[in-house]
Parts: sequence; structure tokens; C-alpha cells
Amino acid sequence: MLTLFKKIFTWWNRDTFGTRIKTILFGKLVGTDHLGNKYYESRNGKRWVIYAAEIDASKIPVEWYSWIHFTRNKIENNHKLKKYDWQKPHQENLTGTDSAYYPNKNKNAIQKKYRSWKD
Repeated sequence: MLTLFKKIFTWWNRDTFGTRIKTILFGKLVGTDHLGNKYYESRNGKRWVIYAAEIDASKIPVEWYSWIHFTRNKIENNHKLKKYDWQKPHQENLTGTDSAYYPNKNKNAIQKKYRSWKD
């Protein structure tokens, strides 16, 4: 019962009831990515994504980013883009998490360029 309530009234739990109905009635599945996100397109050209897990726009890989934003390039027609060994795997935005990038994690490494007058 609680999952049905979440489905109807919340948007941050994958998709709402309205989005599910719109997807069933008007959406054509275009494809999925390696994260499990599903990409849909309507007859009039609108595009949307149903996320596999937590909703976060940075979880759209580069292969699908150009498609969802109507950017024309060679990736749009070929979503199975060949990856090279020097390319890093897709990583979502880690801002605000424990894995976020900090330039100086060691607080002792920070050296001040001035001296406090209260030394």
C-alpha cells in the first residue's frame, strides 16, 4: 500500500503514476543503457527517461545525453558506442557525498600564506 502511495504522489521514486500512464499510452521504448535507465519517445517528438534507481540527471551516460537533448552527432544513431580502454566509465555527480572530490583532504597539508596576529 505504501509503494502505491509513493507511486501516485512522489516523483523522486523513479516515476509517478501519471508518468507511468503516459509511458504506457504514448511512449515508444527507444533503448536502455548499461545502468538500466529506459529511454522513451512519443509520436510528437518528446523524449524522456525512466531511471532504474535513484533519480539523478547526471546518471545519463554520454551515449544517451546527446539523444535526450536533441544534439545531432554520430552517437545519436548508434547507442552502442565503442569504448576505448583509456576512457573512464561513467560516474554520476558525487557532490555532497563522502566520495566527492576535495583538493586537499589532509588538513595539515594546507599551508597559510599569512600569520594570524593572535599567535
